[in-house]
Amino acid sequence: MDDIVAIALRVNDFLSGVMYGVGIQLVDFKIEIGRVWDNEFPRLIVADEISPDSCRLWDIESGRKLDKDVFRQDLGDLADAYTEVARRLGVLPSNVTHAPTKPTLIN
Repeated sequence: MDDIVAIALRVNDFLSGVMYGVGIQLVDFKIEIGRVWDNEFPRLIVADEISPDSCRLWDIESGRKLDKDVFRQDLGDLADAYTEVARRLGVLPSNVTHAPTKPTLIN
């Protein structure tokens, strides 16, 4: 358990700093820890994705939610919130100027 706590604290420190650097408050997050074998030694690893689906992220200045709570609380378009996080983190392709359109059901 001590190793799991140490990993969670390291992830928290890293994510908090990255998000703060782009004007986002990391409110909380969830991760899964897995075990892999390195030769004969077990190692613990983060075995989960880290995204707005697994974190609560708020804009530092406005408090606007930029995570799955946008969907849960019907606060607007979830794609817009996720696109904003991606834009701030610099992982959105430069030619994308708006959120992708929603999928449509074809009968």
